[in-house]
Amino acid sequence: MAIIDRIKFDGMRNNNEWLVYRYPGEQFTTGSQLIVGEGQVAVFVRGGQALDYFTAGTYTLSTSNIPLLHHIINLPFGGKTPFTAEVYYINKTSKLEINWGTVDPIQLIDPKYHIKLRIRAFGQFGMKVDDYRVLLTELIGSMPPYEAVNYKKMLNYFKGILVMKTKSLIAQTIINNKVSALEISASIDEISKFCKDEISSEFERFGLKVVNFYIQSINFPDEDFAEINKILSEKASFDIIGDQRYVTKRSFDTMETAAGNEGGVAGTMVGTGVGLGVGFGVGGAVAGIASNMTTAVPQQARNKCSKCGKENADGVLFCGECGNRIAPMTIKCAKCGEEVPENSKFCVFCGASMIEKLICKNCGAENETGTKFCRECGTKMEA
Repeated sequence: MAIIDRIKFDGMRNNNEWLVYRYPGEQFTTGSQLIVGEGQVAVFVRGGQALDYFTAGTYTLSTSNIPLLHHIINLPFGGKTPFTAEVYYINKTSKLEINWGTVDPIQLIDPKYHIKLRIRAFGQFGMKVDDYRVLLTELIGSMPPYEAVNYKKMLNYFKGILVMKTKSLIAQTIINNKVSALEISASIDEISKFCKDEISSEFERFGLKVVNFYIQSINFPDEDFAEINKILSEKASFDIIGDQRYVTKRSFDTMETAAGNEGGVAGTMVGTGVGLGVGFGVGGAVAGIASNMTTAVPQQARNKCSKCGKENADGVLFCGECGNRIAPMTIKCAKCGEEVPENSKFCVFCGASMIEKLICKNCGAENETGTKFCRECGTKMEA
């Protein structure tokens, strides 16, 4: 191999995407000229060890300006003495516009609206070489001969840890701080800072420094937002018309749906009058609703036996003619103590839910019946 007397890297002069370039040659001589461009540093490597380095400028190699290499090779003083070494050019400039994004969505339960969301995030970050010796030590074994390592290739090494840390921190902010996904935009700056601190240690292991880290957007699909929008609309109705009227309205909506569903089981049973107690369960607490109406329902109609047609006195539980139960079975509301029809979903007196809650054994949070995973900590709920 011919001895090289001029060392210069200009193959990517106008391309700022490169990070490390290995010079295509290893045979040099004292007296050779070394040229290092602005924003570059040239490093002499011998036996996998980073030795002497040169910043921007033009140099004539001698035993005085390559002391570490001279010590290892034992170059004699004076004359043009040949020696073998590797030369690496490193880009010292900052690369500030590196894009990142979550490939898979972050799936979690919104702490405010209690619905499952699929959250994605994307943004930019910047990095630069901070310790060229560490960088070369970690890269030399994996670098192909005479080839440049660019920022894109380097990013592939860190993409997994970067996205994993970011997803974890976003999920922690939403769950631990109980911040709704709709309100998380206000926390983007804080989360960005946390992410930068968390991933910096991983980059430092390779001699790199994270200059900046930004989350530009945290979002979720439109169909997930439609569920939240539905809840917000119902809440607005609740706030406008008041607690009791909202419960009454919802109960009538449920009765109307069940009665109109003539082809379904509920509609058939209500329409044919089979089991007055079932009718109360489907319609939600008819007795409580009727008591709140401006025009009261005649007492005789309420106490008329559905089986034999006999009219019974007020307060009678069973028909005096055939023994059929007239009044519905009731249960006591845990919040206000009032008796409510057995199959009611909400108390007609205070609006409290009558549905049994599932208690998470891990964090103690209340969950709706049928919930598979705790809305607070994600623990699988026992049947």
